[in-house]
Amino acid sequence: MTQRIWTAALAVIGDEILSGRTQDKNVAQIAAWLNVQGIRLAEVRIVADKTEAIVEAVNILRERNDYLFTTGGIGPTHDDITVDAIAAALGVPVEFHPHAVEVLEAYYASRGGLNEARKRMARVPAGADLIENRMSGAPGIKAGNIFIMAGVPHITAGMLDALTGTLEGGLPVLSRTIGCWVAESEVADLLRNAEKTHEGVAIGSYPFFRDGRVGANFVVRATEAALADRCIADLTQALEQSGRSVVADGI
Repeated sequence: MTQRIWTAALAVIGDEILSGRTQDKNVAQIAAWLNVQGIRLAEVRIVADKTEAIVEAVNILRERNDYLFTTGGIGPTHDDITVDAIAAALGVPVEFHPHAVEVLEAYYASRGGLNEARKRMARVPAGADLIENRMSGAPGIKAGNIFIMAGVPHITAGMLDALTGTLEGGLPVLSRTIGCWVAESEVADLLRNAEKTHEGVAIGSYPFFRDGRVGANFVVRATEAALADRCIADLTQALEQSGRSVVADGI
């Protein structure tokens, strides 16, 4: 019996990508993240900031894949039309999500307050759920099998992390954790190399400031225990060889 392969598509939305002003980095990180979930990225489409183009792409891609991810066009300005276009594709109105409003009010309380432009980021297709965003306040959105995400790569990464292990059809994701009293930026290349040399593994880095010291926990995720164990062992060795002391299971 052939095992079913679950697939996802990605629509990268934005004129700035098509013009070449901005180089997209989300394709690679979403592809790698999906691979760790046991889901195949089957196709990618780059779409202009035009309602009809987004509606067409969304309806085609969501129908022929198990999941559709979109990046871009969910900010506070008038040309951020992704939510409206996806609502049109789904045939539902746009509404303010009450919890998204609460999240944004809390986030902007010390940043000048929640004005009308910023409140736009709480708009969702009716009936949608939220994807947690620990990076910048404004949440992502889940509408059916569509995951509507930020265009800024590090914010997208945080949203992906919130979704880890939650997609039906993917293989169960296992994790291993180590901690280190080190500034994340000092070991960024080491982490990148560890992820690159261990196919099927994703590494999340979670910095913190505690007791007057800077540290970080590193979480290795994979669908096979042997892959996660091998990567955590190699990462531990690399950190120790660079003069750092590693704490098993995190700090």
